[in-house]
Formats: sequence, C-alpha cells, structure tokens
Amino acid sequence: MHPAPSIILFTALSGLGFGLMVWLGLMPGDKGAWVAATFCILALALASIGLCSSLFHLGHPERAWKALSQWRSSWLSREGVIAIAALASFSLYGLLWVTSGTPNTLVGALSAALALATILCTAMIYTQMKTVPRWHSPLTPILFFAYALTGGALLAGKVTFSLWLLAALGGLQAFTWFKGDKAFAAAGHTMNTATGLNPDAKMRLLEAPHSGPNYLQKEMVFRIGRKHSQKLRIIAITLLAILPLALGLLFEVKHMLAGILVLSHIGGLLVSRWLFFAEAEHVVGLYYGQR
Repeated sequence: MHPAPSIILFTALSGLGFGLMVWLGLMPGDKGAWVAATFCILALALASIGLCSSLFHLGHPERAWKALSQWRSSWLSREGVIAIAALASFSLYGLLWVTSGTPNTLVGALSAALALATILCTAMIYTQMKTVPRWHSPLTPILFFAYALTGGALLAGKVTFSLWLLAALGGLQAFTWFKGDKAFAAAGHTMNTATGLNPDAKMRLLEAPHSGPNYLQKEMVFRIGRKHSQKLRIIAITLLAILPLALGLLFEVKHMLAGILVLSHIGGLLVSRWLFFAEAEHVVGLYYGQR
C-alpha cells in the first residue's frame, strides 16, 4: 500500500506518546513537579501530534468528527473515542501529579489502560483487513504493543525494561517480516478468486483496465523491489533494536547516551513503519495483474 507520510507519523508518534503514558501511569517513579510536567507534556504532545497528522490523510479533514459516531462497528471510530478519553484522563493525571507533588495511582492506572486500549484500536484498524494478508494476523497488534511499550520505556528512562524490550522487539519484528512474506500466498488469493471466475482456469490480464493509474492503484498497489526492501529491513532493525541494545549493554546509560538511544530507535521505527505500509500487498492489485 502507499506509505503516506501522514499515516507513518500518526502510527509512529501516537504509539510513542501512548506508550509513554502507560509507563508514567503505572511506574511514575520519584519525579519532582517540573520533571513530571516535562514528561507528561512530552507524552501528550507526541500522542496529539500523531493523531492530528492522521487528519492530513483524509479527503475532508473538517468532517473527521463524524467518524466518532461509528464506534459500534468501526475500529477507527473506537480509536478516536478512546484516544480522546485517554488524553483527557492523562491530562488530569498530569495536573494532579504536578500540583500535589505525588501521582494519583488510580487515575494513572486508568490513563494507562485507556492508552493501551488506544494502541489496540490503532492496531486493529489494520489487523481486521482480510484484503491485506500481511496485516491480517495476531502478530500485528502484538507488534504495535511492542513498539509502543519499547519506545515509551526509552522515553521514560526505564533502562532495564527498555533493554529487554529492545531485544524482544528486534526478534518479533524479524519474525513478523518472515511470516508476512508468506502471508499472501498462504491466504490463497489469485486472480481467479479476486474476480470470482472459474477457480481452475488459467487467467491472465488481456490489457490494463485504465489508460493511466487510478485512485485504487495509487493507494493500494505500491511496489518495492526486494533488494531495496532487504536493505531497508537491515537499516530498520539495526536502528530500532540492535544499536540501542548494544549501546545500552556496553555503556552506562546517562542523559546524552539515553538521547542517542531514543533517536536511533525512532529512526528505525520510522523506517520499519514505512515498510509496514509499502510491503502490504492488497488483494485489489490482482485486478490489475499486480500484487
């Protein structure tokens, strides 16, 4: 699928923000008022910027509020409703923390739960799509949780947790790529199943249905060379997991090194998220003789 920058920023930044909310809500640590305010503002800013960036992918951003009414059937709508609740709850949590000097454990736990629910809703937007076999897997929500919690742990300064999570995330991402490469063939989608014609016939495209690319081809059919894909995977997993993990194990993690670990992880996150969309083969491509 077409890796739109707005969607990449949305899934990456909002995941970091809500992941940080989880750690601050459940394990706030002993932070002074100003430090607590800084961390809370960072979490709210990342989540809010990520959510707002998704509006640029809409044809009519001014109508985005209408999506909130479909929460009974739409994961996108559920995400919007729960995200607003999470932001409101965490804002209250941060305000109480800064003004009283101590975090409210009940509001913190509620904020963390809503943040986790938001991450799940975001992941389910893609997991539910049977037309994209690479996404239609239990690995998709697990991966979204792993990214959010790992990035959140790095931002929150939870060094020990982040090192374990970095190792787990690297292995999980590699396994997800391995399984995803076989997903389309395993789903059994062919030009025959796409058109609903004779499943035993040998079909081929006589000629392109359009003289030029249409909307579906631009949005749903994106092709990336295998050679380039492998190079980007190596870059992604090195930056998001291997390099931060190696530095964290070899050196004592203080402020300067912590910043390097965070920047490296975010760089790898953006590359891997680009691949998440670019490598997703949509069934509609079969109508055009492509995958």
